[in-house]
Amino acid sequence: MKAKDLHNIPDVQSDADSRKLAIDQVGVKAIRHPVRIMERTGGTQHTIALFNMYVGLPHQFKGTHMSRFVEILSAQERELTVESFTAMLKEMVDRLESEEGRIEMSFPYFIEKKAPVSGVKSLMDYEVTFIGEISKGKQSFAMKVLVPVTSLCPCSKKISDYGAHNQRSHVTVTAHTGDFVWIEEIIDLVEKQASAELYGLLKRPDEKYVTERAYDNPKFVEDMVRDVAALLNLDQRISRYVVESENFESIHNHSAYAVIEKDKRA
Repeated sequence: MKAKDLHNIPDVQSDADSRKLAIDQVGVKAIRHPVRIMERTGGTQHTIALFNMYVGLPHQFKGTHMSRFVEILSAQERELTVESFTAMLKEMVDRLESEEGRIEMSFPYFIEKKAPVSGVKSLMDYEVTFIGEISKGKQSFAMKVLVPVTSLCPCSKKISDYGAHNQRSHVTVTAHTGDFVWIEEIIDLVEKQASAELYGLLKRPDEKYVTERAYDNPKFVEDMVRDVAALLNLDQRISRYVVESENFESIHNHSAYAVIEKDKRA
C-alpha cells in the first residue's frame, strides 16, 4: 500500500449502526501487563496483572476502537496506584468517547509472614483485583481480596468425644472505598476472624499452635461472613461491601457458602 493511501483507510468502527441497540460492555479481556504495587511497609512489589477493559457503546456506533485500550494501558507507569488506576479509567472513557467504562486489574500479591511460634519467615500469596467503574456520571473504586484461611466446624467439635474436622476456607471481600485502604488491612481483618490463618511454612511448634488455635476458635461460614462484616461496618472509609465465605476440602462432599452484601450509604 502506498504511503498516501494510509490516510484513506476507512474507519469502519465509527460507521453508523441502525439497529438502535446499545452495548453495555465492549472491550478487551485478559491482557497481561507488568505492574508495581505499593506495599504498606513502604516498598513496591513487582507482579503481573491481568486486565479487562470495557466501555459502553452507544447505539449509534457500529463498533469501538479495540487498539486504543492497549495503547492506554501501555502508556501507563508500571507503578500503578489507586490514583493512577482511576486516572487511567477516566482516560479510557474519554478516548473511547463513551459515558461508561470499567477496568478490572487482577494480580497475585505476596506478603511475608512469620510463623506464630518459631518465627520462621515464608511468603503467602493472595488474589487481589482492583475494579474501577464510571457509570451514570459517577466514578467508583473497589478492591477485591481473596484470603485463604482455616475454619473448624463448631458442630463437629460439639458432637465429638475428641477432635473436630476443619477445612480450607476462602473469604473474599469486595470493598468499595472512598479513602485509601491498604491491601494488607483487608487481609489482616479477615485472618483475625478465621479459626486459624495460613502460613507458607510451619515448624512443629507452629503446627501445634495452629491446630489448637483452630480448635479453640470454631467457625461456620455464617460466623465468618458475620464477623468480617461487623468490622467492615465500623470502617468509615468503606461505603459498600460484599463478604463471601466458602469452605471446601472437608469431610463433606460439598462446599459450604455464605455471603453478606451491604450498602452503608442506604
